[in-house]
Amino acid sequence: MEESAAIVPGSALAAQKLPPAPSEAESVEEAMAMKRLLQESLEEAFNIQQAMLPTEPLRLPFAGVCFKFRPARVVSGDFLDYFPMGENTHLGLYLGDIVGKGIAAALYGALALGTLRAIKKDGTSPATVLEFLNRRLGDRHMTQRFCAIQYAVLDGTSGELRFCNAGISPRPIQIAESGCRELGDGGFPCGLFRDVRYDVYTAQLNAGDSVLFSTDGITEAIDRDGEPFGIERLFEVCEKHRHESAQILVDRIFQAVDAFTSADIQRDDMTAALLRLA
Repeated sequence: MEESAAIVPGSALAAQKLPPAPSEAESVEEAMAMKRLLQESLEEAFNIQQAMLPTEPLRLPFAGVCFKFRPARVVSGDFLDYFPMGENTHLGLYLGDIVGKGIAAALYGALALGTLRAIKKDGTSPATVLEFLNRRLGDRHMTQRFCAIQYAVLDGTSGELRFCNAGISPRPIQIAESGCRELGDGGFPCGLFRDVRYDVYTAQLNAGDSVLFSTDGITEAIDRDGEPFGIERLFEVCEKHRHESAQILVDRIFQAVDAFTSADIQRDDMTAALLRLA
């Protein structure tokens, strides 16, 4: 008589085929490895973004530019660049602020920056440059992503500043002996609506005048009661320190924001560039 085959319940058979559950130590080790990998990726992203920033202040016979850049996280949605134009007779500058923060904003910012650097800017109106950028970003069809940006060109011979503002607040701030004032007006950010036209504004600058370009992480920084730093406090800092060097003035702005917020958590990217006539 043949032996009957043992009958194993299905659930028990399935259990026999499952791999052993990882031990607590193995789970912790795997989590730590993933954390290290993420940290290394963030550090690499930080290094790449730093490499896309200007490496030093710009000094031309008629003007100079310096800046300060401080992300809220490891990488930033802010970007900027400045450069001589023509035969060092003009100076170009743009400063951008991508909606959002972190890796996604930084990647979109790299796209905008790469597009801007590919545009021939000598002899090209600031409006034409931003309209081109707006179309190119619109072609990407990336919903809920857009780029606020200011682009300015200074004529080193006449002292005339020509600029467009695509949605950045505060507007460029002229810092002169008579005080501070915002220049021009706003406009739609690039990448939001396809057929946008931008107005070109002009300002006459005199020797010693400065123009501050900054993102809203400065004016919208809040204290522990929820009050924003605001444009008036920014004016006060600029007027108080206008006779100091350009880099010290920019540093004073960041110090004033930190003091106002009591060095609380930085909630948004903060970037400022200061153009000063010789």
